[in-house]
Amino acid sequence: MRNRNRILIIWLTLVLGLCWQIIPWSASYYMFKPHLLMLILAYWLIALPHRVSIGTAFILGIIVDLSSGSILGIHAFILSVIAYLLIFKFQLIRNLALWQQSFILFGISLCYNFLIFVFQVIVYHTLTMSPFMLLSSCIDGVLWAGIYLLLRQIRRSCAIN
Repeated sequence: MRNRNRILIIWLTLVLGLCWQIIPWSASYYMFKPHLLMLILAYWLIALPHRVSIGTAFILGIIVDLSSGSILGIHAFILSVIAYLLIFKFQLIRNLALWQQSFILFGISLCYNFLIFVFQVIVYHTLTMSPFMLLSSCIDGVLWAGIYLLLRQIRRSCAIN
């Protein structure tokens, strides 16, 4: 497989995560919505930090902002911060057991939810803090193992390096 096709596979998985992120959910189920884009981006940042970078996270964040109608730059900033945190310690995270990585991604998801909350308070002056934010992060932590194994299989079968 040529190098260009390998990069297209990475972007295809990111676009699938982006589509999942912008699908509207009803208010009663929104608390269960996983941050699939963040999880897929986290995998590629940990596995191939030389191919997927903070710039990729920023571009995906801008697209999420444009498609969701939020203030331009909020998701771009948050995904960039998360990308920085993951790239900063990618070798450590890569060498941890899968259950330990799930705890780290649980913490990253909490960071994501908390930063969204902070921006809502700053911009809209509303407090929408809910204990269900913790539930969404727990779902992200549990889903990490499946996402990791699926994307690792795709990466190995397509010889993406």
